Amino acid sequence: MRKAQIDTVMAAMLDSHDLVSDLNLSVDRPLQVESAGELVPVKVNPSIENLTPFQTEIFALNLIHNDRRLSQMLLQQGSCDSSYFLPGKARFRVNIFSQRGNYSVVMRKLETLIPSIDDLKLPEAFRKMTKEKNGLILVTGATGNGKTTSLAALLREFNETKSIHIVALEDPVEYVHPNIKATFNQRELGSDFDTFANGLRAALRQAPKVILVGEMRDRETAELCMKASETGHLVLSTVHTVDAGQTINRIIGMFDPEEEKQIRQRLADSIRWIVGQRLLPKVGGRRIAIHDILGNNIRTHESVLVGESEGKTFYEIQEASAPFGMQTFDQALIKAYSEGLITQETAELYATRKAVVQRGLDKVKQSRGQKTTDIEGLTLDSGYAKTVKKKKADGTHLHVLLDQARDSGREGPEERRLQGHLSQVPDQGPGQYHA
Repeated sequence: MRKAQIDTVMAAMLDSHDLVSDLNLSVDRPLQVESAGELVPVKVNPSIENLTPFQTEIFALNLIHNDRRLSQMLLQQGSCDSSYFLPGKARFRVNIFSQRGNYSVVMRKLETLIPSIDDLKLPEAFRKMTKEKNGLILVTGATGNGKTTSLAALLREFNETKSIHIVALEDPVEYVHPNIKATFNQRELGSDFDTFANGLRAALRQAPKVILVGEMRDRETAELCMKASETGHLVLSTVHTVDAGQTINRIIGMFDPEEEKQIRQRLADSIRWIVGQRLLPKVGGRRIAIHDILGNNIRTHESVLVGESEGKTFYEIQEASAPFGMQTFDQALIKAYSEGLITQETAELYATRKAVVQRGLDKVKQSRGQKTTDIEGLTLDSGYAKTVKKKKADGTHLHVLLDQARDSGREGPEERRLQGHLSQVPDQGPGQYHA
């Protein structure tokens, strides 16, 4: 299979469905694409029922294109990353990996048009991020949740509003930024530098105002990111964590336990914003980004410094700081539901604290005049209220008779008889019969 044939197959896969985000080639499976978050098979002519190990290997070798470094990584580490350009169609981020002795290929389609903050409908906090002069801004989330796209929109805002030097260290370069107001230098792992740590160390000598680090993968990279942010640079990066609180713990966990106090102090001083991002199914198709946003204020600083405690969790800080641009995933879910962007099932499925989200959804339903429960046919039992009132009256009368018996000295059998009747009456509480 030659390069021209591979390009034809890739073009057919791209055109097979709407909203294609990934191409997937795995042994013993047909050609597949991910469309709107789901893997679907692709029919080609001549048909390929199931890919053979030979076909996926030939496909992988053509994508590597005699690159010795990538070949060595694939053999020694079991996987490698690269980029690929399909003329007239799209650019791809490529991952080739070994599984059970065979090779598989996953290709993420990269958009050629760089989206803006408005295009993605990102929260207003993203505009506040462009006002920062130094520190750390982290975007977190699982692979495939659009972290790189959100960072590209943020960098576009810098590019359109500030005359500064921006150095981007990426693996691979996904969005190619034109020079508008800012001057961009985009470097790719493997071809322009060997590790993120070395690329970042060199970037400190290249007089940038903003540094993009594709991923904070290890201790050395995290150390250099903090160092860069402490020396007057604004550092943007990604971390594979679920939310803001987990991000802090993940970075601290990269270091030795005896360094924890120092790392907490450095993080508390350098972190400006942490944004968690998830892509959820949207009503009517496509997907929508939901964000968890933690900014830096006095409460955040204290919680990073000494750790979370009761009443001082990152969740509670975000919840109380909504007027300052922060929010929890749960608040974002409730807002998206109120705007009709996601269903109730989706909101409950992705909730961090399900009870909080369910209460919020009920409030939205009440404001719309909708039912908040499926329970029906409940009525007020007026007869029960009359029964209780009668028993209370009987109890009061018996207490009066009991007091009279004691005052007149008629204790013994009479008192025991009255006590027996009182045991059948609900307790009125001490002294209530005197009212």
